[in-house]
Amino acid sequence: MPQAMSRTPWFRLLYVQVLIAVALGVTLGCLFPEQGKALKPLGDGFIKLIKMMIAPIIFCTVVHGVASMGDLKKLGRIGGKTLLYFEVVSTVALLIGLLVVNVLKPGVGFNANVAELGTRAVESAHEYADKSQGLSTTDFLLNIIPGSFVGAFTSGDLLQVLFIALITAFALAGLGERGRPVLDVIERTGEVFFAVMGIVVKAAPLGALGAMAFTVGSYGIGSLQKLLWLMLGFYLTAGLFVVVVLGGIARWSGFSIFRFLRYIKEELLLVLGTSSSETALPLMIQKLRGLGCAPATVGLVVPTGYSFNLDGTNIYMTMAAVFLAQATNTPLDLGQQFSLLLVAMITSKGASGVTGAGFITLAATLAVVPGIPVESLALIVGIDRFMSECRALTNFIGNGVATVAISRWEGEVTPEVLNANLRDPVRLPEPG
Repeated sequence: MPQAMSRTPWFRLLYVQVLIAVALGVTLGCLFPEQGKALKPLGDGFIKLIKMMIAPIIFCTVVHGVASMGDLKKLGRIGGKTLLYFEVVSTVALLIGLLVVNVLKPGVGFNANVAELGTRAVESAHEYADKSQGLSTTDFLLNIIPGSFVGAFTSGDLLQVLFIALITAFALAGLGERGRPVLDVIERTGEVFFAVMGIVVKAAPLGALGAMAFTVGSYGIGSLQKLLWLMLGFYLTAGLFVVVVLGGIARWSGFSIFRFLRYIKEELLLVLGTSSSETALPLMIQKLRGLGCAPATVGLVVPTGYSFNLDGTNIYMTMAAVFLAQATNTPLDLGQQFSLLLVAMITSKGASGVTGAGFITLAATLAVVPGIPVESLALIVGIDRFMSECRALTNFIGNGVATVAISRWEGEVTPEVLNANLRDPVRLPEPG
């Protein structure tokens, strides 16, 4: 198996192609900004292709995994452990972001005048705030129920797909042997969708090239100087969270976080190039199965994590909110900051499935917490695209570690098997 992998030319490896494309995109955006901005359709088109496949893949994965389990008590136990894990780790992420931004104080001395931010910027901030309205806990729970069965596949909300997938799985499990033929069809259909995804993902280098060229061409690198301290603080905090917090969870689960990162390096580069963790979701599902995690656990934890386990988004929200308070000279005492944290715990779930969720959940938080002007969002509109890459990477790693941890918690895979698969990964079949 390793010998077969070594015969593959380096230039045909997907992660190498994505890495080269990212470098070319940055170079093109710096040297030829207008041409770089013109490549935006490449990135947008690739992300649309990926999102086109996510809903049916999640549906088939969850239905087959849960219906095949048979033991609904075990499913409930896994679901309970998953939600407990997500809430604890998400709270830790929020607290870490709050601590770091108070220590670094990146917004102190900015002295921004909200009234002078410019009409266009203020309108942009209000636009994001308007999108975030109505994301109360009640509305969030109601939004889980789709308007129709087919509508769940077109809404872009993974929780709706997960909802109908679980109902379908329970129905098939209840039918017993009569539901077996349908379950077999769903399994084969899932294999087809994974094969289609294998073809689509070959366009990842083009998507990464277009996305990076547009980003650097639109905002430039020099324009980020005033906000560089916030960006560096966020990247450093996210990195420490991955190494210390997720690394500690990984060690408790019997594996090394660094070996796990190496195992998913292709997916990480894909997320980096597209600034979207969804683009690598189907590939992550396959990788986690390859480690020995049970299909039912993978099918339940991964899609749920995309709404409830947004570690990078949580760190970003508390850091960005306090930064804006500092930048606009808005005083926030300790009690107000903890109120901000509690609101962020709710809004981070309420905007799941919304494009640009990190920025929109921040707008929702500011709309609820008094004092910090929503218009101040205009200060970070220009760098949000750069910070979204770190958010996506941290969210992606967090969901991968969570799945392995829950699987280990359930005793589905031993540390010996897990580490053996990390050292010598199962080579997934190439699509024909």
